[in-house]
Amino acid sequence: MTTSTHLMRQRRFLPLFLTQLLNALNDNLYKNAMVLFVVYSVYDSPEMETLISGVATALFVLPFVLFSATAGQLADMRNKTTIIRWIKFAEIIIMSVGATGLLLASQGAQIETLALPLMFTALFAMGVHSTFFGPIKYAILPQHLHKDEVLAGTGLVEAGTYVAILVGMMLGGAMHITTSIIAVVGIAVVGYIVCRWVPPAPAQTEETKVDWNPIRASKDLIAFSMGNLELRYSVLAISYFWAIAAILSVQFIPLAKNVLLADKQVAAVLLVAFSAGIAIGSVSINALLKGDISARYSAPSVLVLAVLLVGFYALCRMWNLEPSGELFTVWEFLAQPLALALTANLLFIAIAGGMFVVPLYAFLTTRVDKSEASRSVAANNFISSVFMVIGAGIAGALGPLGIPLQEQLLLSLVLCFFSASLARKLHQVEQTRPAEAETLRQ
Repeated sequence: MTTSTHLMRQRRFLPLFLTQLLNALNDNLYKNAMVLFVVYSVYDSPEMETLISGVATALFVLPFVLFSATAGQLADMRNKTTIIRWIKFAEIIIMSVGATGLLLASQGAQIETLALPLMFTALFAMGVHSTFFGPIKYAILPQHLHKDEVLAGTGLVEAGTYVAILVGMMLGGAMHITTSIIAVVGIAVVGYIVCRWVPPAPAQTEETKVDWNPIRASKDLIAFSMGNLELRYSVLAISYFWAIAAILSVQFIPLAKNVLLADKQVAAVLLVAFSAGIAIGSVSINALLKGDISARYSAPSVLVLAVLLVGFYALCRMWNLEPSGELFTVWEFLAQPLALALTANLLFIAIAGGMFVVPLYAFLTTRVDKSEASRSVAANNFISSVFMVIGAGIAGALGPLGIPLQEQLLLSLVLCFFSASLARKLHQVEQTRPAEAETLRQ
């Protein structure tokens, strides 16, 4: 019996695995259902659609900026299982608010005065929810698993997250809005029931004082992450990568509608291809590195991503077809001459992204003391979120400034070169400290 199969039969792992899977599923189902509905059913302006997509991304990410430091402290200083239960109970209330907004919007009632504010409030609250859950789902594993099971457990959590993102994106695009409304509340209830089975996970430190001042706590978190050279380069490279992802996510749905002339099911399929690519890249780089934690392939991967972005831009510029009457359905889209090339290009962009970022995440927990692992993850979440908010904000403003959607894609190229430079520096530091790095890995 493999370690993975064994863990999936254990109460000390399975409830946590299912809880985080349902969490990622509901996040993506709600966000995609909301953005797709607003873009395709409420507004008919590329500029407004890009702005709404940017606001949605920024609102979901902003809590990571505000509360990551506090979330990291709580994950180290309190019973993690108790926090999980409060978080999942709050999700039921949050999704009820979001579902009310979706229901009002679907009926055309008070869209701008009540429906959109309710939906955006729920989106921000789900960002808060994810901010506090994120560090816990990794920090809890060493408490419940044996030392030789932690790597397998972490891999399963990552795989579950990607599967949930894929399913959430697909459902967000395929479900009727009424079904989505029922689903997001139902999944939240099931998630709370499942989390009640997660075993206790008491604090592993005698430190109990949480700094509730977000500004001071965030400054301390930044100082912590910047004080370790490998952690510094890892966090900054990851942050530039997620800024790229935020920019692309803001542009993607409006681009699918207004440039590719495709309906929301096509947009969902392309988003699924992107997430599948990240999963493939993650598996590929692990096989390539053979378990070794190294950044040697990260810089080449993000440079390949930049080249592929140029290719994607060129394909979008060449896409000058007109649908017959309505937007392309999935099969109509796939029948177009450039559709398969464009989809494959997007898939390879994501594969390159997965190969770039996954090894860098391993540095976050292997280059610090085990008692600081939660705060290391929280530091990365905080700084990455700052970059994502800025990236989403800039991307959301490009449309109203009159910059065409295709040209907006090229903004990400500059960030690719920053990421590559940081990854190269990280690999250089890694090579100068092989003995210490090997000690930390053990």
